[in-house]
Amino acid sequence: MLTVLAGLGLGLSLIIAIGAQNVFVLRQGLRREHVLPVVLVCALSDAVLIVGGVAGLGLLIETAPWLVVVARWAGAAFLVGYGLVAARRAWRGGGELIASDDTASPGPSHPASGSASTTLSRTRLAPTLATVLALTWLNPHVYLDTVLMLGSVAATHGDDRWLFATGAVIASFMWFTALGFGARHLGRWLRTPRAWRMLDAGIAVVMIALGVNLVLPVLFS
Repeated sequence: MLTVLAGLGLGLSLIIAIGAQNVFVLRQGLRREHVLPVVLVCALSDAVLIVGGVAGLGLLIETAPWLVVVARWAGAAFLVGYGLVAARRAWRGGGELIASDDTASPGPSHPASGSASTTLSRTRLAPTLATVLALTWLNPHVYLDTVLMLGSVAATHGDDRWLFATGAVIASFMWFTALGFGARHLGRWLRTPRAWRMLDAGIAVVMIALGVNLVLPVLFS
């Protein structure tokens, strides 16, 4: 049990950080759009990476460091591109959450009181999943942290390394579920187009900053 808890603690410490993947999951949760598929893709991807790291995939990265370099540049390009898309949304508006008015009486233009919120211009599932897959697998830090670091720590537990991996996988499912489905409780503060434009502006800044930060070590090394 202590080994599982150790994996759970390290897994959470690596996942709970402001990153492109978490920002995207948060936004999908706020929009209440394809939340379950996005959460599952993130958690299952983490599980694959964790299992790969414990099984020895970290050795491949150590012997072929150019794989991380490729992921670094590809990830930077994708993050900056996504940040520019978010900046465009912030500038032009659109995609805001339209919450029902609990005090309004039901009628042709209002759903029944207490009904669920809906979103404008819903994005199709396929592009959404493609985005979250890119944010996950084009992030070089996921290979350094989840595969190499977590795999190395798991190896120190010897025969119990798979119990350690189990704890880390549980941490991933816990975090992404809480982030994706818990975000909807913030909807009351994001009912106006202005609030969503501010959110998209923040997302743009974070994404572009993360993308630039990925290549700065290479440019100034």
